[in-house]
Amino acid sequence: MTPRIGIIPGDPSGIGPELVARLLTADGVTQAADIVLIGDRVVLEQGMAQAGCDYSLDPVDPAAIGGSTGLRWLETQTITASDIIVGRETEASGRSVLATLERALDLLRDGVIEALVFAPFNKAAMHLAGLSHADELHHIGAYLGVQNYLSELNTLDGMWTSRVTSHIALRDVADAITPDRLIEAIELADTTLRRSGVVRPRIAVAALNPHAGDGGNFGTEEIDVITPTVEKLAARQMAISGPWPSDTVFLKVAAKEIDAVVTMYHDQGQIALKLMGFSRGVTVQGGIPYPITTPAHGTAFDIAGQGRADVGATRAAFDIACDMVRNWA
Repeated sequence: MTPRIGIIPGDPSGIGPELVARLLTADGVTQAADIVLIGDRVVLEQGMAQAGCDYSLDPVDPAAIGGSTGLRWLETQTITASDIIVGRETEASGRSVLATLERALDLLRDGVIEALVFAPFNKAAMHLAGLSHADELHHIGAYLGVQNYLSELNTLDGMWTSRVTSHIALRDVADAITPDRLIEAIELADTTLRRSGVVRPRIAVAALNPHAGDGGNFGTEEIDVITPTVEKLAARQMAISGPWPSDTVFLKVAAKEIDAVVTMYHDQGQIALKLMGFSRGVTVQGGIPYPITTPAHGTAFDIAGQGRADVGATRAAFDIACDMVRNWA
């Protein structure tokens, strides 16, 4: 069965429109899925000009999207050409992002599309436009009425990371690591990997403290919280181990000894994966009841409009979305 994937161009001021143009003209993409492209003509044509390539903007009646095949364009009108300032965060671009995102979420909720791939957003622009949540993941969750645990997962060449805490101050991390939160993060990683096609995910849990606490000399979170939780889940036949020192656990990922690392805070996993392959990393919106993926890099305002954007991570996000549709359960 051919997956039906929605795609939105992200922040008009960044490299997103160029990335969408490169993606839609890449070999095999339009054959791999029925694609519903959601966005403004001015934004999409801007991306084509930046990328030096073009694709057909074949409009579709909103009422007929469910029966369409191939590449179809659902036109939106969220921003004017004069309001697009390439390379700068603006309220206008933030409004455009929120409008196209919410249109795509409506299509997901209504079953018109099965997954969503979005080109990079800029959080500062979204906040200028009225975003009241810390990030797009929690905005998506609130818009869809999701009540369960949410967390971004990142993946690169089959290696995955999840995290117990995300967009909070580092000083607050230790207090936020509780058995319940740790269980939620590990179970979310296990479920997400299974939905991407990994039959029995092998998960390693990173320690919080240097040398995994060194027997309590450098902190007791490993003794009090992390180890008992890992043992509890291992007793349920989950393929899990840890806590491992975070400065060595990613060697196990690179050696393909494990599939995923559950980290304790944002940069603990992000730095490792981005060093391994910044231009190929993908973020999966974990805990949302539909597959939603995006390249893990940002809007790259420093190179926006220069025709230099690398489509590698966007292509990987598209491929993972297709895989997740096929394995979703």
